[in-house]
Amino acid sequence: MTSRREPHLADAAEIAAEQGLSSARISMLYGQRAENGFPETAGMRGRARLWNHAEVTEWFASRSQTRLRSHTPPSHNPEDLLNAAEASRFLGYKNPNQVNTYVRDHPGYFPDPDVVEELGTAANPYRRQLWRVQTLLDWMATRPGRGKRAGAKRTAPPLPDVPVDGDPDELLGATQAAALLGFKSVNSFSSSLSQGNLPLLETPDSFSEKGGRRRWTRRRILEQAAQRSPRR
Repeated sequence: MTSRREPHLADAAEIAAEQGLSSARISMLYGQRAENGFPETAGMRGRARLWNHAEVTEWFASRSQTRLRSHTPPSHNPEDLLNAAEASRFLGYKNPNQVNTYVRDHPGYFPDPDVVEELGTAANPYRRQLWRVQTLLDWMATRPGRGKRAGAKRTAPPLPDVPVDGDPDELLGATQAAALLGFKSVNSFSSSLSQGNLPLLETPDSFSEKGGRRRWTRRRILEQAAQRSPRR
């Protein structure tokens, strides 16, 4: 049986540091949860309350929507590349780690980077992700909550038809993998992957040259489909 990845739990100090607040302010928000909808705790570490990090991040992001709707981004060339902190400020977030949090905790919600630079040394490598200004502007125009009318439904674009009998070593992206695995959207595929429900795909076979997007062989995707099918 496939085990689910445990959610990341964060205490008030960690949340406060990410959001640019004090621990006392986090405790105050929690105390007012009946009025403001702040998430319930998910556990304790000694006497410290712990929250599901993804739930708290989403709560803070939803509170930002009203302010963000009126945010006018600074002038940039559409082809300029911004790192995660710069992209967060460009989009109007007070938290410079907001984009990194989206990428880490909400797969499929934020666009993939346009450029991924492999930096560091062989012993200590790291990757820097960069987004084009135009990519960020396009996301701003369509992100959940922006201009959404009551009762309106967001329709995910249809997934492509992907043949199962193609070259088994062909590298396929997330959209094609979602289609082969029977998901209704690439977002639901990304969510399932982040939760640890697709263990054979947790490590990509490759990254695309443009944008560093994840790729898997058709063979591995079909192997995962064979393991997943009994639980559909």
